[in-house]
Amino acid sequence: MIMATSQYVDENGHDDGYTKDGTVDLKGNPILRSKTGGWKACSFIVVYEVFERMAYYGISSNLVIYLTEKLHQGTVKSSNNVTNWVGTIWMTPILGAYFADAFLGRYWTFLIACGIYFLGMSLLTLAVSIHGLKPPPCANPTATDCKKASTLQLAVFFGALYTLAIGTGGTKPNISTIGADQFDEFHPKEKSQKLSFFNWWMFSIFLGTLFANTVLVYIQDNVGWSLGYGLPTLGLVISIMLFLAGSAFYRHKKPRGSPFTRMARVIIAALRKWNVQVPSDPKELYELDLGEYTKNGKVRIDSTPTLRFLNKACVKVDTTDPWMLCSVTQVEETKQMLRMIPILVATFIPSTMIAQINTLFVKQGTTLKRNIGNFSIPPASLHAFVTISLLVSVVLYDRFFMKIAKRLTKNPRGINILQRMGIGMAFHIVIMLVASFVERHRLSVAREHGLVESGKQVPLSIFILLPQFILMGTADAFLEVAKIEFFYDQAPEGMKSLGTSYSMTSLGVGNFISSFLLSTVSDITKKHGNHRGWILNNLNASHLDYYYAFLAILNLLNFIFFLFVSKFYVYKAEVSDSLAVLRQELEIGSKHRVTNSQEVSTNRHVNGST
Repeated sequence: MIMATSQYVDENGHDDGYTKDGTVDLKGNPILRSKTGGWKACSFIVVYEVFERMAYYGISSNLVIYLTEKLHQGTVKSSNNVTNWVGTIWMTPILGAYFADAFLGRYWTFLIACGIYFLGMSLLTLAVSIHGLKPPPCANPTATDCKKASTLQLAVFFGALYTLAIGTGGTKPNISTIGADQFDEFHPKEKSQKLSFFNWWMFSIFLGTLFANTVLVYIQDNVGWSLGYGLPTLGLVISIMLFLAGSAFYRHKKPRGSPFTRMARVIIAALRKWNVQVPSDPKELYELDLGEYTKNGKVRIDSTPTLRFLNKACVKVDTTDPWMLCSVTQVEETKQMLRMIPILVATFIPSTMIAQINTLFVKQGTTLKRNIGNFSIPPASLHAFVTISLLVSVVLYDRFFMKIAKRLTKNPRGINILQRMGIGMAFHIVIMLVASFVERHRLSVAREHGLVESGKQVPLSIFILLPQFILMGTADAFLEVAKIEFFYDQAPEGMKSLGTSYSMTSLGVGNFISSFLLSTVSDITKKHGNHRGWILNNLNASHLDYYYAFLAILNLLNFIFFLFVSKFYVYKAEVSDSLAVLRQELEIGSKHRVTNSQEVSTNRHVNGST
């Protein structure tokens, strides 16, 4: 890889150079580093995320309760409706990333999606507020004689939910990418700041989530769903206004064409030249002049031996047809996206575990004692402990663990991204084992008190569920933060939005897997088990302890798979190089300072992993 960096300082020693990573203003003009970007711009983006997450989790956290108590759906059906919707929420970012990278850019794609998002939230608020759009109340929502929602009522409610999902498809992959774009990859100080960005990004997400899981779910359960959904809609409006307020400070990256098209050209060109021999000298492969990259703030990537078959795409032939001849950099970009797919697959099962928070974990809470005096704890409010655990874990990780690990490993991240992900995956095994033992205890108490058939409340405090919620937050601090950072960092410069959408696709697929597993296990255990099934509407007659143990085994098998694929993963070259620059800055920063008019240029060729 070839990379050039330059720093400029004014007479007072302040950095006042133009950014070197190809970022521009909204009109496409180069911008001064001192006037834009950095934490100055990110402060608006991070605060936006606090309010937007409040809006999203104000809907999703308690959705299973609304479906069962207001729309009168059963345990499996309501749980699957939640996970199917959440799965769609996390899958649509692929489309949002595509439009951002190919046509509109991240900023405009994001703003258009915000409008669709707001429309969905508004319709949803109306759906829970107008009496004609919901079935009449029922004393026992799980009873068979409760009137079900009509086709029209379901169409309006789920139409609003999925309109919201389309909107989030354009906001989710682009807002975090816009935030990361505010730090110049080729500036060591900003590169250092970027390493902490994703930690504080997750901090802002779960700060908004904390409010949603405490205040909003309480309002929904005890005051009313109209106000409980109206406040998140208002929160979304505030978040959009905050984002717009920071527009003057944002750095933007121009769309570079469809990443899917660029990748398809490489794969098809390689297949069409199946019988062509790849020369042993990489210099004989087709590549654009360095000037073509430097004038556009792009990075030229050297050829690597991984996925060698794709190198056939850049073997020189007698045509310049882009479907027959691709540059080395284009081939390497495709390799980078393909190399991440095994890691992506390894994150599906942990994402399936996260889906349990919004469904079965909440349903468990409805069977336990929830009163503290006259105050009734909403089951969905236990999400708050996931949030608190994550917030504490992120701060401890960023302020203590990372600093200690840096000294030991000399790695600016403390431990590398995949190691951090692996720790999170190990936590998921423990979480499901703990959940299984807790549920086993709950069921034994239900049997002792003769509550199996009646399905009445079990005389145990809802706080016996705290361990599984707290551990989930700790796992997120490792896995979810690292996952976002990994897929952003390892994606090529022109495919950052698509790379970010990988982490969201993981959550989407995980939710769909959850729906599949829940339905399949429920059906199989009803037909072939020695009892009525593992998952019933009456949880006291169910066997969620068996189901959680099954999920623990899945996590263990998935962890073994992750260790295998991560062992062979090769970090992309430019990340290795930029981290090498940063590592050097950290080690000798106290001995060397940039002087007036000093220009630093580096040319490095890096292969291998960080």
